[in-house]
Amino acid sequence: MSELNFMEKLLDGVEVEWIALGGGVVEFQRGKRLVRSQLEESGKYAVFQNSMKPLGYYHESNVEAETAFIICAGAAGEIGYSKDPFWAADDVYFAVTPELVNSKYLYHFLLTQKERIEGQVRRASIPRLSKSAIEKLELPIPCPDMPEKSLEIQSEIVRILDTFTELTAELTAELSLRKKQYNHYRDQLLSFEEGEVEWKTLGWIGDVRMCKRIMKNQTSDSGDIPFFKIGTFGKEPDAYISRDVFEEYKERYSYPRVGEILISASGTIGRAVIFNGEDAYFQDSNIVWLENDESKVLNKYLFYFYQIASWNVSDGGVIKRLYNDNIKKTLIPIPFPNDPEKSLAEQARVVEILDKFDILTTSISEGLPREIELRQKQYEYYRDLLLSFPKSHADEAA
Repeated sequence: MSELNFMEKLLDGVEVEWIALGGGVVEFQRGKRLVRSQLEESGKYAVFQNSMKPLGYYHESNVEAETAFIICAGAAGEIGYSKDPFWAADDVYFAVTPELVNSKYLYHFLLTQKERIEGQVRRASIPRLSKSAIEKLELPIPCPDMPEKSLEIQSEIVRILDTFTELTAELTAELSLRKKQYNHYRDQLLSFEEGEVEWKTLGWIGDVRMCKRIMKNQTSDSGDIPFFKIGTFGKEPDAYISRDVFEEYKERYSYPRVGEILISASGTIGRAVIFNGEDAYFQDSNIVWLENDESKVLNKYLFYFYQIASWNVSDGGVIKRLYNDNIKKTLIPIPFPNDPEKSLAEQARVVEILDKFDILTTSISEGLPREIELRQKQYEYYRDLLLSFPKSHADEAA
């Protein structure tokens, strides 16, 4: 890209000095404590405490606009930047930069150090990051003896990197809009006019099934067959069972058919995953499915319905749970129930429309999420490239 050709000329032969952040080049100050009772619904300034999500709002700010900051407790190691003034609470370190350092340049540099910063977080009951761990980081300052030239180079690096982040932000906003559209059309398509639909129980479709119980001593950290528990359902497995156990249990006990919809019955209630037929086993009672031959309801129609289902959750114990009887009594809208052929055709029409939105919004290999992922990788590549100044022997020795 032409910007990089320009950067090559701009950086040609320039001196770069690596200076520890604790050496006076940047000062990190700790914010001031605010309690929840002090927050104000109509407050003008965001209050950052222990995450990148504002704790609330306040009528005063204690940090100027255009400032980089790091969370030091809770989500310790998270790096932020605010275009607007804000209130930094006591779990935030904010950067005070001298005229020699562009604050957005510092922010982009800190992102290149995120893995190193997170490695310094003390993992206790509440993760914490010390100020000294941040101050040990070395910031590259181009042309340290020529402030005007240095800031010109820093500003150009910021301009190039902001181009990537702005594009990613635009795509993320577009994705959010598409998700709202998807939710709107999904709800609209599954809200039938009277006379066109009859609300049936899920028990009318088929019985609730689950896999045979797997004991802890039957699992291992590695093995032949992934064993999905409620915490890993729909994600990456962290437990496995032997192929011998899998083949025996699959043959003797209930096992989902390809296309049937697995749902979580505890934890995140109603999370749905379409079973793709790959060898895997699932935690009994926590991951279940509705046995369905699709003569009444298409599996994919069930999948979309599960996203809006009003589950009757039992919460008498420590963990909320969706029992089989609750599932069977849950009502689902069935279009034209007295005309199976017309009903399945209408379900297929609804599924076809929602599939298009699903590909656009949630597919990892197609649509906007894939585009956002590519742009983020592109940003990281050029960020690391532009901020990887060579160190002199003197810097390395220091």
